[in-house]
Amino acid sequence: MEKETEEIWDIEITPKNALLDLKLNDVWQYRDLLILLVKRDFIAFYKQTILGPVWFFVQPVITIVMYTIVFGNLAGIPTDGVPKPLFYLAGTIIWNYFADCLTKTSTVFKDNAGMLSKVYFPRLIMPLSIVFSNLVKFGVQLILFFVLLVFYWLNGATIQPNIFILLFPLLIIFIAGAGLGLGMMISAVTTKYRDLAFIVSFGVPLLMYSTTVIFPLSEVLLKHPNYQWFIKLNPVTAIIETFRYGFLGRGSFSWALLGYSSLMTIFLLITGIIIFNRIEKNFVDTV
Repeated sequence: MEKETEEIWDIEITPKNALLDLKLNDVWQYRDLLILLVKRDFIAFYKQTILGPVWFFVQPVITIVMYTIVFGNLAGIPTDGVPKPLFYLAGTIIWNYFADCLTKTSTVFKDNAGMLSKVYFPRLIMPLSIVFSNLVKFGVQLILFFVLLVFYWLNGATIQPNIFILLFPLLIIFIAGAGLGLGMMISAVTTKYRDLAFIVSFGVPLLMYSTTVIFPLSEVLLKHPNYQWFIKLNPVTAIIETFRYGFLGRGSFSWALLGYSSLMTIFLLITGIIIFNRIEKNFVDTV
């Protein structure tokens, strides 16, 4: 009678038992795929465009021009003494990164159903690729912000960068985590109810008005104190205000508000991870 030998496999696929177990070691092993997907998102979006990556600059420029005309000049909303285009651009690039991570992650299962149903790889690769590909876009727009910052500084604008600039990497982690976590939560529902994708695409732009993208928090505290809780409730508000305060020296910085934003980000991320882990096992049956 032959003795049974234990077979050793290079890759072993097993169901996930722990809700918070993302098997990050597997994600690291598939890092080449992550890089490939980031390149795919970047190239595919601008492959047949005339301006190509120049749209990274054109979009925020058109946005801040419209904000300056409508909200700055016609509505007369103050900007804490900061030049209007610089004020709006600081809030716009932060919000756009959050909104892009949220909207694209919310439909990650539906948009990639063909690939996810045929090939095995850590499913977390897909939402992570969205976060990193949007980070490239954010980095390009950040260059535009620095160019505008230097321009106004050389022209005598009152701009006072300070030590809170050091919080910038943390702010990026917060905004990416919030967009990723909330997006993964919504993705669980959009696999079954496609209507939610339309609600997200309609609601996210409206949600921007609950942050300080087009007005400073000080203006709310001064003229509309009864509504300050509504603005502060959005975790992106603290990130935008801290970003402006660190780079421009203007804004309403608060450790308490930033602490709330960090706790909310952790909550959204953990909740998103739990829901994502539950849905990825059987999303093919509902997508």
